[in-house]
Amino acid sequence: MKGTVLVIEDDDTFRTFVQTILQDEGYQVEIAADGVKALRLLRQTAFDVVVSDLKLPGKSGLELFRETRPDPGAPPFIFLTAFGTVDEAVCAIKEGAVDFLTKPLQDPQALLTLVQRTIETQSRTREYLSLKESEAAGLPPEELLFAGDAMRAVRQLVYDVAATMANVLIFGESGTGKELVARTIHLMSQRSKGAFVAINCAAIPENLLESELFGHEKGAFTGAIQARQGKFELAKGGTIFLDEIGEMPLSLQAKLLRVIQERSFERVGGTREIKADVRIIAATNRNLREEVSQRRFREDLYYRLNVFPLQLPLLRERADAIPVLAEYFMQHFSSQLGKTLKGIEHDALAALRRYEWPGNVRELQNVMERAVILSKDLVRARTLPDEIVSTTRGGQLDSRERLKGAERDLITQAIAKHGGNRRLAAAELGISRRSLQYKLKEYGFLDEG
Repeated sequence: MKGTVLVIEDDDTFRTFVQTILQDEGYQVEIAADGVKALRLLRQTAFDVVVSDLKLPGKSGLELFRETRPDPGAPPFIFLTAFGTVDEAVCAIKEGAVDFLTKPLQDPQALLTLVQRTIETQSRTREYLSLKESEAAGLPPEELLFAGDAMRAVRQLVYDVAATMANVLIFGESGTGKELVARTIHLMSQRSKGAFVAINCAAIPENLLESELFGHEKGAFTGAIQARQGKFELAKGGTIFLDEIGEMPLSLQAKLLRVIQERSFERVGGTREIKADVRIIAATNRNLREEVSQRRFREDLYYRLNVFPLQLPLLRERADAIPVLAEYFMQHFSSQLGKTLKGIEHDALAALRRYEWPGNVRELQNVMERAVILSKDLVRARTLPDEIVSTTRGGQLDSRERLKGAERDLITQAIAKHGGNRRLAAAELGISRRSLQYKLKEYGFLDEG
């Protein structure tokens, strides 16, 4: 499909005509015969463009445009107007509408060209804003976030769900990038101009979590000296990310369920209904089905959140991505530290690929930051933690690597003990100065001074 178009027209014949020419061109088309139904569709579905008559029963096209325009994800409007309402169409353009065409539509191609141009412009604008916001949010480029075969299937699912308003539930172990994927969905969605508000449900005490989520009124509890907005209000028009949702207490799960069902909530200590104009993305490293069976998580809430599940693979399941990610982190931290490193030596890269990565991408990031700090020209195996250099994929210690590590440590200690005097260090180690020279070169000490 080239894009999704909402056609709003009360004349059955003309509406069918417009719907047909758009569908024949490859667009997905929804239709509405009045402004009330159109508004309901606009609140439920993300459209790329709206083609609307100005005069409609219930609510005019101009009223629809004005009512939806403040929404950060509002689609652009193209108006179809009779000769007598051209002035209104011109007024709409001054307020931000794309353009208008007069009825009857003499040249269908003019509409197709206008729709295509509008969608392309929106796409370029969204890509530009997404790139800028990704940089501001510290997100890696997409080709890195979705590096490796196992993540390419995830990327397509992210593309598919980003264009909708569906709730998303992300599953994955700690360090697999759940929040990065959530931010990417937000930035690719129609709500990208709105805020992305994240909260870790496991990091906040139970007695404070409700206030953090929904806010509170002045005097709601001891210490509430003034009214305060919660995360759901701060995320208005955007996305709220509920990390570690499996840690949320059952009492709050019931309130969250009500918010999802009724799209409104009350602050703690308040009585005023506040509209919950947010998209919910939740994440967990727990097996929520098991949590439901153990009655630690509400079944009805699970099904409300699990509209579109995403399972993120472990880093060891995407070993083909490790060289790409390691190179990116090396360049990133080199730039931060003002270093110019040539790359990653073969032995170091082989060790990175063999390791099991229980901490996933976050652990790789930390390891590469440490390695860059210790490196002068290349990231070498000796700058990596011992458990990475000396561990095979099966988790058993490689005796050869272990022996080399011990030898390297002894040489380092002897050199340090004698203030860099190689003759004295060689004598203590019981080897010739020439042998010490060879070992220093083997372990990269001479290359790095």
